[in-house]
Amino acid sequence: MRLPSLLLACLTLLATPALAQRLDETPRVAVISAFPPEIGALNAATGEQKTYDVNGVHFMTGRMEGKPVVVFLSGVSMVNAAMTTQMALDRFNITRIVFSGIAGGVDESLDIGDVVVADQWAQNLESAFARDKGKGDYEISPEIRTTDLANYGMIYPRGIHMPGDALGAPARVWFPSDPALLDTARKVAAQVALQRCAADKCLVHPPKVVVGGAGVSAPVFLDNADYRKYLRATFKARVVDMETAAVAHVALVNQTPFVAFRSLSDLAGGGAGANEMHTFMALASDNSATVVKAFVKALPN
Repeated sequence: MRLPSLLLACLTLLATPALAQRLDETPRVAVISAFPPEIGALNAATGEQKTYDVNGVHFMTGRMEGKPVVVFLSGVSMVNAAMTTQMALDRFNITRIVFSGIAGGVDESLDIGDVVVADQWAQNLESAFARDKGKGDYEISPEIRTTDLANYGMIYPRGIHMPGDALGAPARVWFPSDPALLDTARKVAAQVALQRCAADKCLVHPPKVVVGGAGVSAPVFLDNADYRKYLRATFKARVVDMETAAVAHVALVNQTPFVAFRSLSDLAGGGAGANEMHTFMALASDNSATVVKAFVKALPN
């Protein structure tokens, strides 16, 4: 016996998860950090707080420097960052995306504590692992399309095809920061004062804000000098982290202006002794948050 078509349609709808519902319609700037040490100063700078919990993610709305914001943690690494950013876009009326946090330095001309605002981001481990033919010789199948970027041993960088790309369309390596937001960052860079000392340790050089250049992200904590030098030579990267390029990817698909502020807690794999991230993490987090607060204040309404 067949079910009537109307009843069958109703049962199908009941079995289908509900679409994400908007939790708030106020146009807001999304201010994101990856993990708790990075977000404390941003939470403290947010007034009129209201919290929404969605699948374990805490979204806090309020006002920062007079602007409506939604502040939340992306979670560490690429999948978490992409997932939570899309969750926020689905549930809030987000006009701009701003990421704040720490990162590893790639460009040796930069110093710990500097805040880097890259104008483009790449997912550096979007790649093909080549067949090892021995004696340092690697082979990639001709059906596997790679980029013109140099390989790192068996690792050959690849681009990313966007949803809706036509068959044969070129793959994308770079995900841009918004030009207007970069212009605002440049104006703020000349005005903001950054911390030089954390607890009993002070930086050799006073930190600065650097706008421009490239950043890279991958689901890897990088503490290897040789690979860092490869990223600098091949991607011209100035900074490396584990989330930003994923957020930039989601922002581009959703046509939402994006920019990221990353303060250097260490030179990835570069210190003479142990990695310095935990020594300067608080200072770097606060420096990034200081620039972000000034940036949000400078945004047009």
